[in-house]
Amino acid sequence: MAFTIAKLKVGAGMLAISAMPGRGGVYDADLREILRFGPALVLSMTTLGELQAKGAERLESDLSDHGILWRHCPVQDYSVPAGGPKGGAWPKISAEIHEILAEGERVLVHCMGGCGRSGMAVLRLMVEAGEPADEALRRLRQARPCAVETDAQFNWAALGRGW
Repeated sequence: MAFTIAKLKVGAGMLAISAMPGRGGVYDADLREILRFGPALVLSMTTLGELQAKGAERLESDLSDHGILWRHCPVQDYSVPAGGPKGGAWPKISAEIHEILAEGERVLVHCMGGCGRSGMAVLRLMVEAGEPADEALRRLRQARPCAVETDAQFNWAALGRGW
C-alpha cells in the first residue's frame, strides 16, 4: 500500500490528508514522505492504541526532531470528536491550524485510513475558513474520494448542522 498525501489549498496555506504513517507496515518510509511534504503541524485523529498497533507511537518525537508540531485529537473510528461540534479539544487545535494556514504554511491531518476522521477534520477546517459545506466536501473528495464516511461526521464538520 503506497503512502499518499492528498493536498488542498485553503486560504493562504495548504491542508493535506493521509493515512496513518506505518499503516502499510513501513513507518520510516511514510515518515520520510511526511518530512518531504514539509508540514508545520501534523494532526493525528487516531487513538493512542491505533498509533501503537501500527508502530507509530514515536510520531510526536520524530516530528519534533524536525521542528514539526504534533497535535492529537483522538476519535474512535466512524465517530466525531468529544464535546459536540463546538467543544472538547477542537477549538484550540482549530485556531492553531488556522493561524498556520494564514501564514501560508502546510498542515497534514491523518487517521488510520485517511478517510473518515481525517476527512471530517479537513472538511471542518475548510468550512471554518468560509467554504460552504457541500461545496467543500465536493472539493475535498476530488482530492481524497473516501473523505468523510458518516452523516455524523459530515454534520460535525458542517459546524454542527443537524445537532
